[in-house]
Amino acid sequence: MANRKDRRIEPSFDGPRNEAEDDVFSVREEDRVVPSRRKAPTKRKSSKTRSTSRGRSSKPKRGMFGILGRLVYWGFVLSIWGGIAAAGIVVYYGAKMPSSTTWAIPDRSPNIKIIGVDGRLVANRGMTGGEAVGLHEMSPYIPQAVMAIEDRRFYSHFGFDPIGLARAVSTRVLHGRFTQGGSTLTQQLAKNLFLKPDRTLERKVQEVLLALWLEQKHTKDQILEMYLNRVYFGSGSYGVEAASRRYFGKSSRDVTLAEAALLAGLLKAPSRLSPARDPKAAEARAQLVLGAMRGEGMIGEKELKTAMSAPATRAASFWTGSENYVADRVMEELPGLIGEVRSDIIVDTTVDMTLQDLAEKSIRRLIDESGQKLNVSQGALVSIDNSGAVRAMVGGYDYSTSQFDRASEARRQPGSAFKPFVYMAALEQGRTPDSMRNDAPIKIGKWTPENYNGKYFGRVTLKTALAKSLNSVAAQLAMEVGPNAVVEAAHRMGIESDLQPNVSISLGTSEVTPLELTAAYVPFANGGYRPEVHMIRRVTTADGNVLYENTSGGGPRVISPEVVGMMNAMMTGAVEEGTAKKAAFAWPAAGKTGTSQNSRDAWFVGYTANLTTGVWFGNDDGKPMKKVTGGALPALAWHEFMVAAHEGVPVAALPGSWTPQPAAPAVAVEDQPLDEDTFPAAPQPVRQQVGDATGMSQEPTASIRRPVPPADVGGPVQRRETSILDVLLGN
Repeated sequence: MANRKDRRIEPSFDGPRNEAEDDVFSVREEDRVVPSRRKAPTKRKSSKTRSTSRGRSSKPKRGMFGILGRLVYWGFVLSIWGGIAAAGIVVYYGAKMPSSTTWAIPDRSPNIKIIGVDGRLVANRGMTGGEAVGLHEMSPYIPQAVMAIEDRRFYSHFGFDPIGLARAVSTRVLHGRFTQGGSTLTQQLAKNLFLKPDRTLERKVQEVLLALWLEQKHTKDQILEMYLNRVYFGSGSYGVEAASRRYFGKSSRDVTLAEAALLAGLLKAPSRLSPARDPKAAEARAQLVLGAMRGEGMIGEKELKTAMSAPATRAASFWTGSENYVADRVMEELPGLIGEVRSDIIVDTTVDMTLQDLAEKSIRRLIDESGQKLNVSQGALVSIDNSGAVRAMVGGYDYSTSQFDRASEARRQPGSAFKPFVYMAALEQGRTPDSMRNDAPIKIGKWTPENYNGKYFGRVTLKTALAKSLNSVAAQLAMEVGPNAVVEAAHRMGIESDLQPNVSISLGTSEVTPLELTAAYVPFANGGYRPEVHMIRRVTTADGNVLYENTSGGGPRVISPEVVGMMNAMMTGAVEEGTAKKAAFAWPAAGKTGTSQNSRDAWFVGYTANLTTGVWFGNDDGKPMKKVTGGALPALAWHEFMVAAHEGVPVAALPGSWTPQPAAPAVAVEDQPLDEDTFPAAPQPVRQQVGDATGMSQEPTASIRRPVPPADVGGPVQRRETSILDVLLGN
């Protein structure tokens, strides 16, 4: 056994601790690569220490930076999850939309541009109410004003404006409501083009996606142009052109800075801020727009002051101007000519806007001056040339307050303005202007037609009877020729309304419209031909393709030249010495006045060799006027209009001629006093209640024809046993 001193001693960590060995083999905690898992021994706190620390946390106290750090950390985490959630929502709602390859800009609703024969705009019609205008064509103030108040970063964002959205959200937090919108112009366009106005999360997501697509497919200028031509500006106006016409009566090309600011201000609430509804609110909003434009450097201080001092815009509550009656009539006729309108079209009309303005001013002036005194509130005027082209048509006092067209839709009793057809039928059956009748009280059945003011003139010629509008003579002639002959003559001349074939028709008891009554006088002015009355000359597409063109020539002859000459000789007397003396002017003119019972309707229809014009005054509710006759307001309006319409036009004589010569009596009882016994009663007459200017009661509707042969239409007057209808049919 070896000596213990020679035995090798192995190191041991289990033995008693040796300070020297500790210095060699021990490893301090800070020197360890891997920290020790053993807890360091803790000293027991003294009772004093325990008593002073009781109730306090043993964790170290964190500072302000620690709290902010944790907020930043959790904010970052939440933003990540929020982004993931938002992406999921976008993907979900985006998946519900059709494939982007099928997306396309919907066609703009077609516009119908209606222009006059002089090239002036009559009106725009269609869903938009105005034509599309290029961005380079419209006033530069308009896009600037819209961007300043609606989307000042339009040219810098990509369709979605995070800064604008953040601003809208912040104002929502500060004010408790959205005082600023977060949608860009591109988003608004996307909403108007593709989406319903639902305020839902799905619609908002789809709006953003569509805005991004629009920005990818179109330039900024194209997007802005589409927006300005489609957005709603209130009062039924879509697009800047319609709004400019509606509020300022001018094209968007001519809009001023102040007007552009007003238009841009409407976009926030078009219906509420419309100057047609609340001019003060519209003006206040326009001031904000001007301030925004100045803030963006779009205008200078001088321009701002000038625009701020501009008077407030006031617009009628509805489209105003009598030309809108013309536009409405065009829109009624258009489908029958070209069918459904699928694209922008241009309608060339026969209306002369200069004459249209003259007609409107004349009607308005007379009602403004005498309406209250004479209890008259409405008027209408129609003017037609010899080819049947309507040159002017006023359907009422003010289109903005009433869109009912009294010129083409209102059926009223024409009174004595219907008598020319009675006299025409009498001439066609062999009478002449020199034929004599006894103007005296007569009785036909229970009907007693009376002259105006109860005055009678005894033996008079037919020319004098028509000039003085003697009711008793007209009734005699209707009984002689028969009411059916009068109805046939009126329809042949152009009356389209149903006419009652009774004797009272001689005094104009059957209702007609001003348009058809005026048209029925045209053959007197053009030599005996009935033209096709029309208002539309041509319809073309925007690129010039002709869709319709009026190629109608002269109409058929409906009265012989000799009868035309005699009628013109007779009706000239009404203007020169009869009831229409106030209508006379430097041109040869003829016509006939008319007044219905109790002055409910007052008419004058007259003509020259150039124009035929009819005028009506009355009230919509049928209330009587205060002794207004056809020779008063209607004749004055006719005179004023025709004088202006013929300015600078060479004077022309009326067609036809007639030389007075002795004529044999047309009927055996021509010179006898007339009463019920003068005319044989019709077998089993049908009686009905009628009314006219003379206060008639009841009378037979069956006609009593005198055995007087009719005149041949288109040839010399001959006595023959055929009727007028036989002549027209060529029998």
